[in-house]
Amino acid sequence: MGQSLTKIYLHIVFSTKYRANIIDTNISEELYSYLGGICKNLECFPVKIGGYSNHIHILCSFSKKITLIKFVEEIKKNSSKWIKTKDEKYKNFYWQDGYGAFSVNPYEIDKVSNYIENQENHHKKIDFQKEYLTFLEKYQVKYDERYVWD
Repeated sequence: MGQSLTKIYLHIVFSTKYRANIIDTNISEELYSYLGGICKNLECFPVKIGGYSNHIHILCSFSKKITLIKFVEEIKKNSSKWIKTKDEKYKNFYWQDGYGAFSVNPYEIDKVSNYIENQENHHKKIDFQKEYLTFLEKYQVKYDERYVWD
């Protein structure tokens, strides 16, 4: 029987609902770890997970056993339920409806990982919306800005 072999790296980006600044230092590291656990359970092994107060970046090797839409749905659903149990201040936590997913060349894994690691410094210069639009333009994704934000 023939093998089905893949090596796909994805950089997935999504924000909190309305880009609310709710991911604070009290929860961020635990959230990143929790997201990593969800990824592993879905056989999409995390390389780097990070973000800032209103969004998340996930760099992972993507499994051939799951669709992208199902993967993101599981990440958002499970992490949203989890974070609401952590403290009363997170009871109205929600992720945005959409997401961005971008392929990553295996030779650029370190570059993307470093980018994710340095989110706090990066966002002293640029907000999430500009960052996200820059990704869409870099990857030549056609979009209608009326439907990018919720």
